[in-house]
Amino acid sequence: MKRREVALVTGGARGIGRAIAERLAADGFETLIGDLDLQAAEEVAGTLTARSLAARALRMDVRDRESVRRALASHARIDVCVNNAGVADFVDFADLTEADFERMLSVNVTGLFVVAQECVARMPAGGRVVNISSRASLGAKGLAHYAASKAAVNGLTRSMALELGPRDISVNSIGPGLIDTPLIGEIPADRREAMLRLQPTGKMGTPADIAQAVSFLADPRTQFITGQFLLVDGGKSLGGALGG
Repeated sequence: MKRREVALVTGGARGIGRAIAERLAADGFETLIGDLDLQAAEEVAGTLTARSLAARALRMDVRDRESVRRALASHARIDVCVNNAGVADFVDFADLTEADFERMLSVNVTGLFVVAQECVARMPAGGRVVNISSRASLGAKGLAHYAASKAAVNGLTRSMALELGPRDISVNSIGPGLIDTPLIGEIPADRREAMLRLQPTGKMGTPADIAQAVSFLADPRTQFITGQFLLVDGGKSLGGALGG
């Protein structure tokens, strides 16, 4: 019997991360749901195991390498690493503080780097890393610190792809656009409407749209794709003022 591949999804308890975890479990992966909120991760894992899918919750703080190592201690092999954990908030550039910037980088860049490094150390030939970036990496109003962190993710992705290619490990990033998540609900209604008007599709995407893209890149049949930034933004990156 063919061994079931193992996929880790960080920030897998809610929103886009949960949709990714659910999709990979349905695709047949043994899915590890890493999250700072263990109770929420266990709830997701419970819904999946109730459907006879393979899932396990792990408490993981991506900012703490020892926390990541403890979470992965019983998993000697990781075939797919999906770095989804991240933070975002809206702050005008003039009001940003060093603390705002450092917090964003510590989770979105350093945390991603730590998890990827720990997973790659456990990854066989044919492994896949998928980093969740953002269309905001192209620039966005009120999100300078977030945009900078996601641009860094794209640079890290390309560098990892170059270094890990000889090990037959692919590394790609995905750039979600305007996705219907709780974060979008925090945007004032008038600005949200302005952002929607700039969407060629006229609508927001869903977490399932991002999960579909992750499923594609996590599939071993797409192993020859590496170092790419896949925008999943309903065509928003085709034009229009960045950030609405």
